[in-house]
Parts: sequence; C-alpha cells; structure tokens
Amino acid sequence: MKCVIAEDEALLRAELVALLRDAWPELAIAAECDDGGSALEAISEHRPDVAFLDIRMPGLTGLDVAAAAAEASPRTQVVFITAYNQYAIDAFERGAVDYLLKPIARDRLAATVSRLKARAAANDGGELRRVLERLRAGLPAESKAPPLAWITASVGKETRLILVDDVAYFRADNKYTAVITAEGEALIRKPIRELLDALDPNVFKQIHRSTVVNMKAVAAVTRDDTGRGMLKLRNRAETLPVSLTFMPIFRNM
Repeated sequence: MKCVIAEDEALLRAELVALLRDAWPELAIAAECDDGGSALEAISEHRPDVAFLDIRMPGLTGLDVAAAAAEASPRTQVVFITAYNQYAIDAFERGAVDYLLKPIARDRLAATVSRLKARAAANDGGELRRVLERLRAGLPAESKAPPLAWITASVGKETRLILVDDVAYFRADNKYTAVITAEGEALIRKPIRELLDALDPNVFKQIHRSTVVNMKAVAAVTRDDTGRGMLKLRNRAETLPVSLTFMPIFRNM
C-alpha cells in the first residue's frame, strides 16, 4: 500500500512521516506535499491507497483536495489532519474518512492505521461528498490575516501598486510570479506557492501547477473530449488551460 501526505508545516509533516514509519512500516510514502495543488496532482499521479490531508493549506484546502480526489482517485481513503477538536467530530465519525488531531498522538495514529487496514479500499464517493458538506458547514472561521488587497509589482524599472481584485491571474515565472491584469503584466519577487497563502481562497483558484486564476475574471469554462478544460477570461484575449487534475473544481460551472 502507498500514501500521499499533505501538510504545509514542514515540522509536522516530518513528524507524521516518522510516526507512520513506526506504526505502518510496510506503507510506502509516494509523495510529501506542502500545499493543496501539489497534493491533488500527487494523488492523481500515484492513485494512493491513503491520503493524509491537512485541512488548512495554501490554495486548495484539504476539503477541496478530498472532493477532487473522489473523482481523480476514488479508491483513495482520506484521513484529515486538523487542529480543531469538536467542530465536526460527528461528521468524521459517521463518514468514510478518518481524522488525526494536532499534535498527532501515537495511540490515535495506531487506531487510525488499524481502521484503514480493515476498511475496504473502495470508498463510496457519494458518502465522502456528504461528509465534506458537513465538514464545510461546521468549519470555524480561521484566525489569520485578511486576504491580500494590494500587490507591489515591477514593470521594467517602474514599481506599481496593483489592486488584487484587478488581477486576472498569476503565473509562476522561475523564482518570480507574473501578475496579469487587463492592462498588461508585472513581476513580483514571491513564489506562487507563498502567494497562494495570502490570497482569498474563495476567489483565487489554482488551475495548473503554475497558474492561479481570479474566478471573478473567468467568463466561461470549456472542456475537450479528454476532459481537460480551457478558461476564457473577461478582459484578456488568451485562454488558460486547466490541468485535468484541477477540473473537478469546475464541476458545477
């Protein structure tokens, strides 16, 4: 059996890896991820038996990844990692998912491993979706800084102040990130993964390993025969490809 681990805090991720190697030595760790987008890509690529997903991650949350993974890899069992204790225990206990509370206790992990081994590998995707709906409804507001409102970006030798609402999409550009607006492009000295954590996750969605789009700037979504998508923008002529991995995000559009 193999698993994917997604936890954005490096120390907690390393701790979970160490605990898992003790509690379940025959389990192969196919990928260790620090954000939701890379976790979803890893699940789509490896089709693991188990995915350990932190609920709070930059970009796609653990709930987003689980919902998309139900289509990308329906046999994958889900274990959520959370710092919240009582807000949704009922939803966890009644559904085809499990949970680990931070900090992770050895005895709790051992119980989770026993349940995963005993449970049939094939999950009921419909039941998982119902559990996710209950979790979203009970999720408390996160205590964090307000979403980014302005960005200081460079255009040649000029520095500009760009309103985040005016951004159509962000594109990874080596160690920089390109900021695309209706008027043109600018660069910021921040990797796209770090930027994800500062953006409003309800507005900005990752659609590709290197692209994050402002959903308010999307005019239409089209799909080809393979299931891959293209986004048409309101104020830009180009279209943006959507990786097959991220297409479940647009299922209701």
